[in-house]
Amino acid sequence: MKVAIDAMGGDHAPKEIVLGAIKAARHFSDVHITLLGDESKIRPYLSSEDRITVIHTDEVIEATDEPVRAVRRKKRSSMVLMAEEVKEGRADACISAGNTGALMAAGLFVVGRIAGIDRPALAPTLPTVGGEGFLFLDVGANVDARPEHLLQYALMGAVYAEKVRGIPRPRIGLLNVGTEDQKGNDVAKRTFQLLKETNLHFIGNVEARDLLQGVADVVVTDGFTGNVALKTIEGTAISVFSMLKQTLTSSFSSKLAAAVLKPKLIHLKKTMDYAEYGGAALFGLNAPVIKAHGSSDANAIFHAVRQAREMVMNDIITTIKEALEQNHS
Repeated sequence: MKVAIDAMGGDHAPKEIVLGAIKAARHFSDVHITLLGDESKIRPYLSSEDRITVIHTDEVIEATDEPVRAVRRKKRSSMVLMAEEVKEGRADACISAGNTGALMAAGLFVVGRIAGIDRPALAPTLPTVGGEGFLFLDVGANVDARPEHLLQYALMGAVYAEKVRGIPRPRIGLLNVGTEDQKGNDVAKRTFQLLKETNLHFIGNVEARDLLQGVADVVVTDGFTGNVALKTIEGTAISVFSMLKQTLTSSFSSKLAAAVLKPKLIHLKKTMDYAEYGGAALFGLNAPVIKAHGSSDANAIFHAVRQAREMVMNDIITTIKEALEQNHS
């Protein structure tokens, strides 16, 4: 299978993107990677790899660019050309760590939506205390959503959790301000009723404080609420590890304790590392489109390729289409 990667997107491009692509090509013998970007900047990091191709372009969509305008005007940018590779069937999936809004625009305008999906959803898999992780959607593709959109998110999330993450009959939770059935605003209440009427394993409302405890395998919400929750989780994790580091290096005795705890702390950090789960899939498009974190290193890109590969191997797009048809019948 073929995966196209925007080599110029992200805080550490192109070095970490290229190194991640090399790692993936070496690990997955059935994957061919196409890197889109400035060849003069890519080649210094690219060792001889049989299954990595470079398509040169010196046009880049910057993080500060207005997303829709950038996609429409920068036709030769690495991100747009990446999406074109998928549209024209030269790649089965694509990955970028660049401008999130521009990637969503490229996904919509170039790759295209699945028939029956009103709005795509951005869906990362986040870590949990037990290490299982949960799929969270939407985290920013659409700040506003109607109940029928959230229902579509739940259907797509259930397909991904079952087919890619191997969870039989995944538990679907609706993020709300309380667990009682009648909690929330009008959208939440109407979504609750829609989800109850499906064949999904809907467990009801879930609260934000329980997300990392693994209360559900798939958690559904609108993009505004999801993005706020996601950034809160990320910020809290960064702050906790920072405070822990300060505490464990504050004195000689603390440093001794840190030396003893180091293996456990490394394991803990790995367990709670988003990079181990890949990127955020943009569900609802005609092919797998993965948004890697802006600060992605080589390991994160490797896992994004693994994620894209699993989505292609499990034919997630066809399965989502079938799930939508069954829901409408």
